Amino acid sequence: MNNSVADIIIIEDNPVFRDALRSVIIRSSGKACKHSFPSGETALREIEMNELVPDIILLDIGLPGKDGISIIPELRKLTPSSKIIIITVYDDDENVFNAICAGASGYLLKDQSPEDIINSIDEVLNGGASVNPHIAKRVLNMFRDQNKSESDYGLSEREKEILRLLVEGLSKKQISEKIFLSHHTIDSHIRNIYAKLEVHSKGSAISKAIREKLI
Repeated sequence: MNNSVADIIIIEDNPVFRDALRSVIIRSSGKACKHSFPSGETALREIEMNELVPDIILLDIGLPGKDGISIIPELRKLTPSSKIIIITVYDDDENVFNAICAGASGYLLKDQSPEDIINSIDEVLNGGASVNPHIAKRVLNMFRDQNKSESDYGLSEREKEILRLLVEGLSKKQISEKIFLSHHTIDSHIRNIYAKLEVHSKGSAISKAIREKLI
């Protein structure tokens, strides 16, 4: 992430929460929130008409009309460079799984502190994925007793360990500290993971790992 101001769009039907979230964002250094929308349909229309290319889209699930998860593919088609972070009251397994598999780069709960929300936005802006730690553990538990994918894509045990830590929501720095490897070595492992999984981002690697039960 460079030093330019990050453009953030909010798609949230609750006006009180939407305004509060916008206030948190604009008070945070290096962030702007010029557009917010009460529904997915409105957001899709305005993004397309005005050719908006936000850095981050904060997306509620329980929207009127089309729900948040169902519009993720449409948002990704309109503005593929934008990162999508779910922010919701729902923490059930189905919504978490579907959001990550649809391509969300983060999954946050509305009761998280403003500081946690901003930290999560920063993590995604810097190329990471941000998932509430409680949710990350539940995502892993969803598949613990199920059969794994027939192929592990040739991942080494170390690469599987790092992929699991990525799914848990750890940053590269946190992974480096946890398993006592240098940042350079972690970067090298992650590049290898991306190449073997044929993906180009952390969010895509996490989605594939969950969807195909690689960890």
